[in-house]
Amino acid sequence: MNALRDPLQQFLRHYLVALQFFTRVPVTGPLADWTGYSPEMLRASAAHFPGVGLLVGMVACVAFAVASVLLPATPFEPLVAAFVCAIATALLTGAFHEDGLADAMDGLGGSAVRERALEIMKDSRIGSFGAVALVLVLGLKMSLLAALASRSPAAVLAALLAGHTVSRFWPLLVVHTLPHVGDTATSKSKPLAESIGRRALYVAAAWCLLPLALMAAAQGIAFMLLAVLASGLALLAMRRWFAHRLQGFTGDCLGATQQVCEVAFYLGSAVGIGVG
Repeated sequence: MNALRDPLQQFLRHYLVALQFFTRVPVTGPLADWTGYSPEMLRASAAHFPGVGLLVGMVACVAFAVASVLLPATPFEPLVAAFVCAIATALLTGAFHEDGLADAMDGLGGSAVRERALEIMKDSRIGSFGAVALVLVLGLKMSLLAALASRSPAAVLAALLAGHTVSRFWPLLVVHTLPHVGDTATSKSKPLAESIGRRALYVAAAWCLLPLALMAAAQGIAFMLLAVLASGLALLAMRRWFAHRLQGFTGDCLGATQQVCEVAFYLGSAVGIGVG
């Protein structure tokens, strides 16, 4: 029994560290004492980042469903529900990834010089490129969710659950394949600067299996496969961009990757539901 208890406790501790890092869910008091924290634990918790996405996806589904039930049946109901869903997830995560998207776009759009781009990313103020990126990405995300909901309520909920989970797996491949080039003395992603091992990637991928299976069951295999394909292509594009412009990644790049891959996932879903 003890042999089983120790791995389970380790699993729960690592998950809670990931939850604490990526959301506003309070892990305090005796629970925080039991969980503990160290850079090594944060590095190990990377395997559970998609698991955090699964929780965020559940909240997104509940917010979307409740809003859809309470709102009057009008052509704008799916879009308003998508806005409510976006607000709920932003509150849950503290807009953690959206902040990374804005900073990364400000840096990459603000200068063609690598060192200057990295310097701009450290500035907490949002610039034109970051503001435009946020408007376009969030606008496209909510429009795609509304389009999916107009075709099938089950499809949009399945896409939300899987999209939040899978989009948090892709940044781990960036960490696995590129060096960290941010300011390691102050970066929040410093513990992740070392390459993530294959075992952690396998665990992270396992988190994605259930939501993807539910997605296929809800609307068909093409619906799920095209969403994963579009999201994976977005990952390849982002990774290539970071490698070319920065010769590596920063914590902001990981947030930007999650946001772009999530939107691409919904885009693939919208194409897939049309094929189905």
